[in-house]
Amino acid sequence: MGFYTSIRAYNRGMINMPSLLEPRLQRRYGQLVAEHLSPTQQIAAGLRSLPGITSSFASAQAAWRFFSNEDVELPTLAQPLLAHAREAVTRDCQRFALVVHDWSFLSYNGHEAKKDRVALSSKKDLGYELHSALVVSDQGDPLAPVHLSLRAKDGVHSTATQQVEPAPSQLDGLGPVMERVRGLGWTKAIVHIIDREADSVAHYRAWDQAGHRFLVRADNNRLVEHEGAECSLSKIPAWLRRRGLFRETRPVLYHGQATRQWVAEATIRLTRPAKPHRRDGKPRRTVPGKPLTLRLVVTEVRTDAGHVLARWLLLTNMPSEVSAADIALWYYWRWRIESYFKLLKSAGHHLEQWQQETAAALARRLLVAAMACVVVWQLERSKEPAAAPIRDLLVRLSGRQMKRNRPVTAPALLAGLWTLLSMLQVLEHYDLSELRDLAQQAGLGVFVKRKVV
Repeated sequence: MGFYTSIRAYNRGMINMPSLLEPRLQRRYGQLVAEHLSPTQQIAAGLRSLPGITSSFASAQAAWRFFSNEDVELPTLAQPLLAHAREAVTRDCQRFALVVHDWSFLSYNGHEAKKDRVALSSKKDLGYELHSALVVSDQGDPLAPVHLSLRAKDGVHSTATQQVEPAPSQLDGLGPVMERVRGLGWTKAIVHIIDREADSVAHYRAWDQAGHRFLVRADNNRLVEHEGAECSLSKIPAWLRRRGLFRETRPVLYHGQATRQWVAEATIRLTRPAKPHRRDGKPRRTVPGKPLTLRLVVTEVRTDAGHVLARWLLLTNMPSEVSAADIALWYYWRWRIESYFKLLKSAGHHLEQWQQETAAALARRLLVAAMACVVVWQLERSKEPAAAPIRDLLVRLSGRQMKRNRPVTAPALLAGLWTLLSMLQVLEHYDLSELRDLAQQAGLGVFVKRKVV
């Protein structure tokens, strides 16, 4: 029992508790995180209760009360995530903390009980819009989400405030999030990484003026000033290639294929007035602004024969002492947030099948599931001597077949943790001889090996 007890204590120690909750709700939070240390099924995406004394019905009732409790506020539930992020940034980041922003549609077309759904990609596609900000170390490890918001019919439910606020445009909402992240008091410099939806001249200027460092994938057709003349960004890679400025930086995997990454950079200026989008449907207005000088980092994924499989044009206001190769690698790590969304959806929790009937309740459960993801990530990257055997055990308990070059994955650890926690609960109430007798009575004796004395 000592080995299993040490594993349980190891995992329990990774879960911080929301200090503003009363002790009873703190205990409920810890139990709910443990119950989310498990993948679910698409047709059964509700909570899974551990096999303890409490019945499954009682566990479900307690969870419903917790997620529907208006006194359990989102900023309070975000406390453990922020506390973990603060510790992890200090411990795991060398110079920079990378904050990756992304949005994901949560489709609930068949969930008629959710009366606060909004239209997503079309009028018939109903659900909520999730915005997350995930901290990734400058070594490529996911650490913790530090912001979560859900856009619903009544507004935005966010970890930033107790009130439901009006929904801004996606990019207008980023500035306040950047300010809140800066106010967390981290010891490492912050770089915000966003995909192509953030390619906006007005916001580049606003973020730069506010002192935020950013890295954004740009639209190929954006018009910029380069070498004293206006041109499309798509023309600059050929100019860099003619001058032999591309350098091979590192091997990378592209859709499972072994490839090479090549990087070059140029200096550009944004001189045109901005025409920002808004959610209100009004005509776009022209907003003049001062010219802004940025670095253009061009990264290409090439085969050994030199064929270009993919190209990204990255705009950043990072200082020149940060190499273009590092900037290209940071954007390569942006996919960590895609893996996070996948863990919440098809690879783990099947979020889009959850039955909570309001955005507020759904957001509370999302924060609990996010803490479960943090536990899995911490175990996945831990260098503690006890971590390696625990990972091996969890993969074995998951029953999953792993690739030789990737023996551990977050979904496998999630699956193994549930089996392990269930075993621990059972072993608290039965000894091994009782379990063997129960297996014999159920006709499973052929699968149970008895100890030879």
